Amino acid sequence: MPLTHLPRPLWLTFDCYGTLIQWDEGLQAAVARILSSDPDARQHAPTPAQFLHVYDGHEHRLEREQPGRRFADIGSEALRLAMQELELDYRPEYSEMLVSSISAMPPFPEVVGALAELKEAGFRTCIISNTDDAIIAGNVAQLGGHIDRVVTAEQAGAYKPSRRIFAHAHASLGVTTDEVVHICASPHLDHAAARDIGFRCVWIDRGTGRKLLPDYRPDATVATLDRVPDLFRDAGWL
Repeated sequence: MPLTHLPRPLWLTFDCYGTLIQWDEGLQAAVARILSSDPDARQHAPTPAQFLHVYDGHEHRLEREQPGRRFADIGSEALRLAMQELELDYRPEYSEMLVSSISAMPPFPEVVGALAELKEAGFRTCIISNTDDAIIAGNVAQLGGHIDRVVTAEQAGAYKPSRRIFAHAHASLGVTTDEVVHICASPHLDHAAARDIGFRCVWIDRGTGRKLLPDYRPDATVATLDRVPDLFRDAGWL
């Protein structure tokens, strides 16, 4: 349903990685460092993008199967399994290289300014993220103090697209699904939850090649976060 037909939300919830924080860019850089650290593997190593396709499959499976496990451990295990599948030598220090890189990943250039504008307009802001508290702290520190709350998979004991993490977030904020708009870049995780739970959703389509689910369409789509204030003005919310 178009946003113009819906009431103004009290809270804006955000996916973090890929929406606010440069996840693909940061993860590919970390993987490139890992793959280049073994001279013997360089000639037959996959590209970072090819590697991440395999890694993502293991990560998402582990999140479904082990929802109470910390993301730091899931990410490390997914890395080990991906390297095993691709017949690359795994070393424990590679996991530290990968996990430690996440906290340092910066926001997209327009994000801090857009968050400031949304906060100035009176919206409250919350991140809902498939990560651990310790990992995301470094990313939140780069967002200009414009985030009011952070809900992680570690807190909820569940990973997106599970209803449990969103139910935990909404209960923590004291809101119903009608009182939030979720802003995200991930069809696979966040759109699946929006479809199943029924909260409003704005898709940030950054041109990464991610495809919409066949049975769900977000309430609105924009290319970058700084387009969201204009979208809300058109809806009569600003």
